[in-house]
Amino acid sequence: MKNIIKKIISRKLSFSALVFLLILFLLSVSIVFISPYHEDINGAVNFDNSGKPPSFDHWFGTDTAGRDIFTVTIRAGFYSLKIAFGVVLLSVIIGAPIGMFSGIASKRIDEVIMRFTDGFLAFPPLILPVFITAVLGPSMNNVIIGISISWFPWYVRIARSQSLIIASSDYVAISKSMGAGKFHIIKNHILPNSFHSIFTQATIDGGYAILTAAGLSFIGLGAQHPEVEWGLLITQSRAQFLNHWWEVFFPGIFMCLTVASFNIIGDEIRSVDDIKKS
Repeated sequence: MKNIIKKIISRKLSFSALVFLLILFLLSVSIVFISPYHEDINGAVNFDNSGKPPSFDHWFGTDTAGRDIFTVTIRAGFYSLKIAFGVVLLSVIIGAPIGMFSGIASKRIDEVIMRFTDGFLAFPPLILPVFITAVLGPSMNNVIIGISISWFPWYVRIARSQSLIIASSDYVAISKSMGAGKFHIIKNHILPNSFHSIFTQATIDGGYAILTAAGLSFIGLGAQHPEVEWGLLITQSRAQFLNHWWEVFFPGIFMCLTVASFNIIGDEIRSVDDIKKS
């Protein structure tokens, strides 16, 4: 973990991406206390300020309801980050233990587990989240559940591949000869040595989770007010794009920068793994 942090900090691009995500998170949490337009977060309407372009008073302008776009965009970042971390965390919690166990289990059990996960992977990435959120109802928690169910099989495969490699090593064979059980092997050998691969994929998936949630919002199955994420902001304002470009532009820019930041950090972590393997 220390090597990962040092690597990220040592590169200007990855360090800038990390700083951006940290500042965004801190701002998104504190905006409800420091913004003079904090009531806009809860859906306050002020038609006297409707559709104003960016200015000194409203840095990102206002939307058709008169809400300050800077305030609602920054706050939407909190919910977008919540989706990213929620999806990644739930996917890893479900997928990684299954994959690690599958890699050291008998061939028959391994085959059953892999065919089970292949059934999920047979669906296009967006189909399962759409179906699950349609059944459970549109909400942020259901978006997280829907995307996680669609993505956890990838972590099963990553963890399984690492488990197969580590399980064939000499030190695991010695542990088995000394009476170590499967849980001991997973905890002390497979989990520590699989961390980098899982963490790398999780970092990149954080950005994709934000984009997937935005896609669900576009078709009306995403997060709902007051848990407004960037995708919902863009969806609500897309009809005004030609006349009020700032309503879509600024949430879109923040979403793109956040996704790019996750990808940059993930690529940097992957390079650490590549150096180790070489």
